[in-house]
Amino acid sequence: MQPSLDTLREVVLPLARQELLPRFTRVAASLKADGSVVTEADMACQRVLAAALSTHWPQIPLLGEEMDAGEQQRLLDDSDDGLWCLDPLDGTSNFAAGIPYFAVALAYVRRGEVQLGLVYDPVRDECYTAARDQGAWLNGTPLRARATGLPLARCVAMVDFKRLTPALSTRLVCAPPFASQRNFGSSALDWCMLAAGRGHLYLHGRQNLWDYAAGSLILAEAGGRAETLQGEAVLRVGLQPRSVVATLDPALFGPWREWIAAADG
Repeated sequence: MQPSLDTLREVVLPLARQELLPRFTRVAASLKADGSVVTEADMACQRVLAAALSTHWPQIPLLGEEMDAGEQQRLLDDSDDGLWCLDPLDGTSNFAAGIPYFAVALAYVRRGEVQLGLVYDPVRDECYTAARDQGAWLNGTPLRARATGLPLARCVAMVDFKRLTPALSTRLVCAPPFASQRNFGSSALDWCMLAAGRGHLYLHGRQNLWDYAAGSLILAEAGGRAETLQGEAVLRVGLQPRSVVATLDPALFGPWREWIAAADG
């Protein structure tokens, strides 16, 4: 039986608050082999959430960001019966620097599709959830796409420059098609901010499965659109990173996608 979102919220939210908030601005950071930042909070939150999920759903294995790649791949190879995909602290660099923009991201993946997604921002106490073909919610309030009536020139874009090609980054800086740009530093939360209408356009050159699995379902169930820079569906259950081009307002997606394709050509 598929886990319920209500139970998932009851399990994840108090533990996330317990493990993350007391450590915020109080922990030292170190570097992983790939150069990314990790803190005690990442490891502690993953341990506690893994134990809780195993207690409630012992039949569902967990793939966590803080596992080695070999173990992650083994779990993906055996994922037809379902698995959890967890990022215990998305936005670790923000967390370590004292910037209050980070989240826990959890997805339930079965047979190559995300069935449930949960992203929790403990600073704002905002929980974004989605269930495939049933909708998306922010603290229980439905999230729905709405027409903005805006041209690209009046949009706010969330763009991560450092993972884009030099040509595309330069064009975005020197001749942007939008009115204003932001880069917040938590991919999972960025998806949700877009789904909630807090911004209009999104572009990211490289995300891992645990970065986009929950958020991509939340945006899709809210009525938004997303593709990779190559025009493929973002979700691919594997360890190969994926790029993201997305909007909440479907009418903005075509112009945004076309501008990017021309600028990166």
